[in-house]
Amino acid sequence: MKKLSLILFAFISFSYVLGQAEADKNYLVSTVAFYNVENLFDTINDPLTWDDDRTPEGKDKWTNTIYNKKLLNISKVINDIGSDLTGSSPTIIGLCEVENRKVLKDLINTKLLINSNYGIIHYDSKDERGVDVAMLYKKKRFKPVHTKKYPLTFKRKDGSIDYTRDHLVISGYLDNDKIYLIINHWPSRSGGQMKSEKKRILAGKLNRKIIDSIFHTDQNAKIINMGDFNDNPGDKSIKPVLRTIIKKNEIKNNQLYNPTEELFKMGYGTYKYKGKWFMLDQFMISKNLVDKKNGLFFLKASVFNKKYTINPGGKYEGYPFKSFAGGKFLNGYSDHFPIYLYLAKKF
Repeated sequence: MKKLSLILFAFISFSYVLGQAEADKNYLVSTVAFYNVENLFDTINDPLTWDDDRTPEGKDKWTNTIYNKKLLNISKVINDIGSDLTGSSPTIIGLCEVENRKVLKDLINTKLLINSNYGIIHYDSKDERGVDVAMLYKKKRFKPVHTKKYPLTFKRKDGSIDYTRDHLVISGYLDNDKIYLIINHWPSRSGGQMKSEKKRILAGKLNRKIIDSIFHTDQNAKIINMGDFNDNPGDKSIKPVLRTIIKKNEIKNNQLYNPTEELFKMGYGTYKYKGKWFMLDQFMISKNLVDKKNGLFFLKASVFNKKYTINPGGKYEGYPFKSFAGGKFLNGYSDHFPIYLYLAKKF
């Protein structure tokens, strides 16, 4: 009875998203998610990065007990994303603020995720904080073909190099449809939005160059550009540089539809600062995913903000329930809400 109820709920939800006539057909639905997991570090001190606080002897007293709680909390969120419709965890998950491959292995081997049989795509970056981007994928559904990292660096006034996170680019087959995924974590707003904006504009130019190179080799490319861009959808680094639009029915070749811009205009956000919501985490998708003509197509996007991911009280009531603040482990999740979208394919 419980299984039947779940199937019925999924059908009703799918009918609402796609329309009853289309929902009567047979579709395979996938969830694609992105999640800034807020400093997922192991407990081992790496002398090459600034991870000293996240060690048992460091300021945060980052013990194995706390580390394992953090893993379990993040795994719970991942396991729940998109499950209202699909009944399972995401097929593909872009991640940022992960320290290394070890934490990714530990994450996919938690009790909630181990049966999902996730694969890992990850490169170590030279980011001085010691955080990277990565992607997890269900091996049964997605077959990676090619992966590459694109470093992003800046020259300081003294001539030294400032390293930040790489752009991670993956191509492969999702349910036998070729798809391209780009995972981003652009430079932060440290020092203020305006002062730091130049770095994100340069990140945007690199991102657009990558997208153009994909279109050059594959005019019909199905691209999902995702990440923590540390800017809002209408900011200078996003809309004019990446050529994004808000109305999917007006999309042209080589443009990107930004469904998270619509969500932002509706009052949603993924990060809150001084009482104000920001949509720092975004999806941008190419025209051939918006069209329903061939294979995989976009259904809808949303912010994952279930009640348990929201801070329940105190000064930051209503904010994302972060894992650490004021030198204390709060047993929360992240200072960002995840985002997710559904892709469908008729079979």
